Amino acid sequence: VAEGSTPRMVGPAQNLEAKPPTFAASVRKGDVPKEYTLKRYYTSADIAKHNSSHDCWVSYFGRVYDLTPLLAEYEGPLAQPIIDAAGSDISHWFNESDGQPKTHIDPATGLEEIYCPWGRYIHVPPQGPESNWATNFETPWWEDTRYYIGRATKRTRKVTMVNLLTKQKNTLEVPVEETVAEIRERYMVHNAHAGSYTWKRLGKVLNMEKNLEENGMKDETEEFIRLGIDPDDHIPVIHLYFDDDLTEA
Repeated sequence: VAEGSTPRMVGPAQNLEAKPPTFAASVRKGDVPKEYTLKRYYTSADIAKHNSSHDCWVSYFGRVYDLTPLLAEYEGPLAQPIIDAAGSDISHWFNESDGQPKTHIDPATGLEEIYCPWGRYIHVPPQGPESNWATNFETPWWEDTRYYIGRATKRTRKVTMVNLLTKQKNTLEVPVEETVAEIRERYMVHNAHAGSYTWKRLGKVLNMEKNLEENGMKDETEEFIRLGIDPDDHIPVIHLYFDDDLTEA
């Protein structure tokens, strides 16, 4: 990219708005997956769950994209490399400087072409003329912001929730950036009435709009590892006190 010019792909400094995936009218209802609630941040484990042609998430350069609509609207063999990469990070497919696919010189032709040893994928032009090469797309998918659903966490940490009413204990691995309220959303799969509890740490009520570190729970994982201590032996614990109010499901 020339100095002073703006790369076509959304750069790291630009704020993207995450939106639920939208599907073309031509996609059969049965091929549209169940709707889900967007998160601000996703862990690699969150992304890894979406690893099929009918439910395909990928990440690159710290952002997460749901490519399920792309695969639902496309028919042909060029989908396979994307399907094979579903649930993983594909930053190595692109140049970090401009977000465009990496290129190389084809030793057979001496021509520059997009480098894809895992196989040519959707919107990558063929080496030579092809009658079935469709050029009717406006934006290649790696530049299309409609697939963006949130950011990939820079780091995760573990936290344990202890329900003092039921004595149930659950340990979650969460993005360090998430607020306690967002962690509570993750915890809902273990306790649908989590909103009817007061969350405390060492007897102090937590600020639900702040993250764990801002609530005094310093992430000491790296320090423990440096000292040869297993971080899993020192996971911070949050106690949940029942509020006797089941109006919040």
